[in-house]
Amino acid sequence: MEITAIEQALNLSFSNKSLLQRALTHRSYLNENIDYPFEDNERLEFLGDAILDFVTGEYLYHRFPEMPEGRLTNLRSALVRTERLAEFAVKLDLGQFLFLSRGEDDNGGRVREAVLCDTFEALIGALYLDSGLDVARHFIHRIIEPALQEILANNAERDPKSLLQEMAQSHCQITPTYRTVKEEGPDHSKEFTVEAVVGEKVYGRGRGFSKQIAAQSAAEEALQNLQEEMIRAIEDSEFE
Repeated sequence: MEITAIEQALNLSFSNKSLLQRALTHRSYLNENIDYPFEDNERLEFLGDAILDFVTGEYLYHRFPEMPEGRLTNLRSALVRTERLAEFAVKLDLGQFLFLSRGEDDNGGRVREAVLCDTFEALIGALYLDSGLDVARHFIHRIIEPALQEILANNAERDPKSLLQEMAQSHCQITPTYRTVKEEGPDHSKEFTVEAVVGEKVYGRGRGFSKQIAAQSAAEEALQNLQEEMIRAIEDSEFE
C-alpha cells in the first residue's frame, strides 16, 4: 500500500513521508530487503515511548487536579502498558500497514501484541518528529480518552502484577516473584513462558512475545488461583 493511502486510512498527514514508512518497518523486513532505503522502527519506538509517558502523565495531571499521585501513576500505567497500546494499534489497523518479513508475517506478526505496541509507539515518535509536540499531543489525547473512560468505569487501573503483589503481601506476607522457564523461537519472534511464584508454589503461568506480557498473563492466572485458595481456606475454617 502506498504511504499516501496509509495516511488517509490513519487520518494523518506527514510532511516527511519517510518517517511514517520507518515507523511501520519491522526489523525483520530489513533482513529480506537488503536494499531497503530506511531503517527499522526501533529508534522511533524509543522516542514514542518517552513521549507517550510524558503526554499521558501531563493529561492526567490536568484532567484530575485533586487526584493523588499514586492513583495517577496507576492510571498512566494502565493507559501505556503493552496490551493497551496494542489495542490502540488494532483500532488504527496498523497491523495491515506493517512492512514485515514473510516469516514474521506467516507467524502472526500483524496481530502480535508486542509488535503492535512497538509500532504504535514508533508512530507517535514519527508524528512528533514530523509535526511537533502539539500535534502528537492532540493525537494521543484523542486515542486515550475513550480508553480512560473504560478504565474508570470498570475500576481497571490496577494491572494484574500490582494486584497480585498486594494480595500476596496482605494475606501471605510474601512478595511474588517471576521466573522465565522457557524461551522459544528466533530472536525477532521469541515467545516466553513465565511463572508467577508465591513462596515456593507456582500459582500462575503465562506466555507472550515479551517477558512483560508473559508475566502479566501469569499474574492474572495466579490472582485467580490465589483467590480460590483463600476462599477454600475460609470455607474449610467455617466447617471446623
